Amino acid sequence: MTQRRALHHVPAMKTVTEFPRKVVEFPDMGIVMPDGCRLSARVWMPEDAGDDPVPVILEHLPYRKRDGTIFRDQLTHPYFAGHGYASIRVDMRGNGDSEGLMDDEYSEQELQDACDVIAWAASQLWCNGNVGMMGISWGGFNCLQVAARQPPALKAVISICSTVDRYADDIHYKGGCLLIENFGWASTMLSYSSRPPDPLLAGDNRWRDLWLTRLENQTFLAPLWLKHQHRDAYWKRGSICEDFSAVKAAVLSIGGWHDGYRNTISHLATNIEAPVKGIVGPWIHKYPHYAAPKPAIGFLQEALRWWDRWLKGIDTGVEADPAYRAYVMDSVRPARWHPERSGRWVAEQEWPSSDIKTQTIELIPEGNRPAIVASPQSCGLAGGEYFPFTFGPELPGDQRPDDALSVCFDQPALTEAIDILGAPEVLIRAASDRRQANIAVRLCDVHPDGASELISYGVLNLTHRNSHEFPQALVPDETVSARIVLDQCAYRVPAGHRLRIAVSNAYWPMIWPSPEPARLDLSAATLMLPLRPLAKGDEISFLAPEGASPWATETVRPANSERHVDRDEKTGTVTLSITDDFGEVRDLAHGLANGSIARETWTIHPDDPLSASGKTHWTQTLSRNGWSVRTETSAEMRSDAQNFVVTARIEAYEGEILVFERDFEEKIPRSLV
Repeated sequence: MTQRRALHHVPAMKTVTEFPRKVVEFPDMGIVMPDGCRLSARVWMPEDAGDDPVPVILEHLPYRKRDGTIFRDQLTHPYFAGHGYASIRVDMRGNGDSEGLMDDEYSEQELQDACDVIAWAASQLWCNGNVGMMGISWGGFNCLQVAARQPPALKAVISICSTVDRYADDIHYKGGCLLIENFGWASTMLSYSSRPPDPLLAGDNRWRDLWLTRLENQTFLAPLWLKHQHRDAYWKRGSICEDFSAVKAAVLSIGGWHDGYRNTISHLATNIEAPVKGIVGPWIHKYPHYAAPKPAIGFLQEALRWWDRWLKGIDTGVEADPAYRAYVMDSVRPARWHPERSGRWVAEQEWPSSDIKTQTIELIPEGNRPAIVASPQSCGLAGGEYFPFTFGPELPGDQRPDDALSVCFDQPALTEAIDILGAPEVLIRAASDRRQANIAVRLCDVHPDGASELISYGVLNLTHRNSHEFPQALVPDETVSARIVLDQCAYRVPAGHRLRIAVSNAYWPMIWPSPEPARLDLSAATLMLPLRPLAKGDEISFLAPEGASPWATETVRPANSERHVDRDEKTGTVTLSITDDFGEVRDLAHGLANGSIARETWTIHPDDPLSASGKTHWTQTLSRNGWSVRTETSAEMRSDAQNFVVTARIEAYEGEILVFERDFEEKIPRSLV
């Protein structure tokens, strides 16, 4: 369930090789921070920028520009440079080819470094003084957080697959429930940050010292995140929803319906006072010029419209664009992967839109007996990844296996199609027989033959029903009211299909289970469904995707991805096993070969929430001309009724010689609320 580097996906796009301005590249431009730490930047800019200064576009990441994000960087940054920008891709301190150490995501040091890079860039003779910041995921998060700090030169932001709330809408605690991705992502970063700089850039006599210092100070972030189980000051810092008005830069927010961060676009379009526009397509966790499912869009042309307006002062018409542009997906047969989603683009000039009306559907008629929700702990295996990433079998599958383990409220077959656009909600009244209980609600499209496709879902830790900051334990058998907000969606349900609302109190391995099996008596449930007048066809359009010349590599080892669910008929345990071998490729320009393999197992017994465990094992390799390094990182998480227990290990090899090893283990008290 971790975020993994994509299997190399060759996009169907037009390759542009001739640009209005000739581009020069600097593979390792040093930017020295006020404390003396040297950050390494890969920079593309017009050859004549010294005579005709240009704005800057900054992407500030821990994901290694030399061999990590290089695939997408090659498509994107030279394109911007060719159209009159200095495009700067910085390795954050403690990662890639930069010096220093990183101790957490979105730290004060990280955000201050970004502000210092912006100030440095704006002061260069080749810059016109205006800076934009962009990014996806981590880079989408930090560009919003940096914008809230209002560095003077920062005029515009393009934030993709990001969040405004670090606690409730990131990979940590969704609805107050502990996301498995919290542990999974910590495991991923332990592996990502364990790799050394490239000796060709850092120097033959220096790279090893930088690497060993980095390894000796490596942080396993899972224990830190588990120590903040409520929405306290740790999570509020960096959550721009605390003060939307702090963002003064113009914001273009983009996301995908098959991504875990699909709510941010609506939050920003609703709350930002600065110029803001939103676009949501059918995509997974990718930049939309090479994303899937298709249709991809001409993101780079759309981005240039944004940059040209706010960084160059050119009237490109972006201010007249609809506030919210969304792709309404057609119903499809359930599958773990869709290369394409049919549908249509719709446009709302204002957001929230007065065109969207809420239909209220009573799921439990007054006077009916309560519905008993007591799901096996293995309910949820059809849910897919939190944010699908690999152009592979990570989407939600047919929901019928999970539906069979849930309480389902099926609606009559539709006599005419409906377009759902927005965030469905379910209002409940329920009593629990335990002090803590989770609830998961799924909205499904049920085909005439019974196939069940997931439209949207939401989860809630019922002790957080009134507040994520100050939870309240449940009183056993006492009825409480709660509101479960499902993720934003845009989906057409055709005539002849029916809606299903499936309710469970387990959703593995999306969320960590409650410490005890719980029973919920659901006495009332109401679905609030946001409906838009049926779209007749595309209401807006985008240019076709294009990009600069793709990354030139040769394949050393082909990629392969596997996913299995195994049920031990003797013990009853259920195990989800995932292996993503991302293969190994060699850069044809500088010769560095890099390879990566991620392995995960998620195990649980249907009757025992304390049987839950997650294990990860990552292998990373780098090599060139007889030089090679390898890191092996492994981690495990389990819990009892009182504590979470997390362990991890790093092993680092130069050639076949073990040069570093370190073990982590920590027990963190478990909040029952």
